[in-house]
Amino acid sequence: MQAGDLVEDFTLENQDGESVSLSQFAAHPVVLFFYPRADTPGCTIEACGFRDTFEKLQAAGAVVFGISRDTVKAQKKFQQKYDLPYMLLADPEMVLINRYDLLKSKSMYGKLVKGVERSTFIIGPDTGEGQRLLHVYAKVKPEGHAEEVLELLKHAK
Repeated sequence: MQAGDLVEDFTLENQDGESVSLSQFAAHPVVLFFYPRADTPGCTIEACGFRDTFEKLQAAGAVVFGISRDTVKAQKKFQQKYDLPYMLLADPEMVLINRYDLLKSKSMYGKLVKGVERSTFIIGPDTGEGQRLLHVYAKVKPEGHAEEVLELLKHAK
């Protein structure tokens, strides 16, 4: 997916087992940050970064979702442990992860494994023709990423 592309609607379960669809938030810019696994060091740094900038992101009009292939139960535990104020979406079947082509080969301890590439997608509000992708951050470094997203959203207005 590239900036300017129309984004298909999707529905995933949040940390409370409730169905959440992208189209429910069509009036707002939406931040989808994909992370490999809940409660691992890099993912915790990234999730807490979004937690710490959440009020500013909200003030910029954005809705934030963290997405991984973890279960609903694991997402709930992660959210509670770190007091994350935004929804975490569970994609254990990797429907959205595959749609966004985020399952990549990585080297882990010398072995080649498949894992979710840490990436963030900024989706614009619906302008009458659907929601369009505004920006893609690929191969994200967790430290400072939420502030980087906030700066982009401030300048996108």
